[in-house]
Amino acid sequence: MAVPRNMSAMAGKLDQLLQDFNTHEHALLGIQNAQRREAFVLQLVSSLRRILFVTTLGDRPISSDRAAPTTDLFDPLKAAVLHRNGGRLDEAIWLVFLATHFGKHAVDGWRLMRDIYGAFGHQAPWTWETITSDPTKFRTWANENLYVLLSDGVSRRFSNHRKYESKSADAISDTLISYVHLVRGYGDHRGLIVGTHQAVGQNPTEAFDFLYSSMKNVNRFGRLGSFDFLTMVGKLELMPITPGKAYLNGATGPLRGARLLVDDNPTSATSAEQLEGILALLDNKLKVGKQVLEDSMCNWQKSPDNYLYFRG
Repeated sequence: MAVPRNMSAMAGKLDQLLQDFNTHEHALLGIQNAQRREAFVLQLVSSLRRILFVTTLGDRPISSDRAAPTTDLFDPLKAAVLHRNGGRLDEAIWLVFLATHFGKHAVDGWRLMRDIYGAFGHQAPWTWETITSDPTKFRTWANENLYVLLSDGVSRRFSNHRKYESKSADAISDTLISYVHLVRGYGDHRGLIVGTHQAVGQNPTEAFDFLYSSMKNVNRFGRLGSFDFLTMVGKLELMPITPGKAYLNGATGPLRGARLLVDDNPTSATSAEQLEGILALLDNKLKVGKQVLEDSMCNWQKSPDNYLYFRG
């Protein structure tokens, strides 16, 4: 999807398309009044802005310090672009996985991921090569070192999307090592891509769906983690994948948002499957992509009458 740079013009266009869809294709009872529709449109625009930021990361120079967890400049997504451009696909996708699991906290930034990936600066980072050489070494290291997350007074918090995750050594080890085992079942990330194409073909949405289903083998990751991870992998062009639906089954905020949008009732009885069909029609009209719809509905339902900016 080409994301427009003129977001003001895009907002006006989206508003008109929503009205046309509501009138001629399917009623959207939750945005019948202009104020609510404006709030929803602004959430669509915010989501498009976030995608534009990610997809254009490689358009400008990136300092090598962005890949160094020992510096305050560390940014795993920019580091992933550096590794992608250097042909180091495994490390690029590994960084995206870690960035998704730990997240960027609104105040603490990447500090939690930075300290764990960087082993607190006491040894070489836990790169893909290092952890896959002997995953049990990471568990041992975690058991011996991660107690400091709760005792040294440094604020290291998960992002909002991962706010219920545990900082225990076992929980973190289980998630990271189960992901390693999933990928190593195919050899490496290139093997995972090849295996996916062999299983379902090269259609980007079918490949996404196959990988989304495969992510159930990653402990403590769940529906939201899987969706966030795979959409980021796609946006950074690390795999040729894109979501073909909003994956409302098992969702909370996005499902409430979809029901509010369609029925003006976040707890309506309309099934996830029915809503997916309506959203498919809506995206045919808006052409913003399923990730934008999922993200926008989730944020909009938190404040449907007034636009509020939300971070992931």
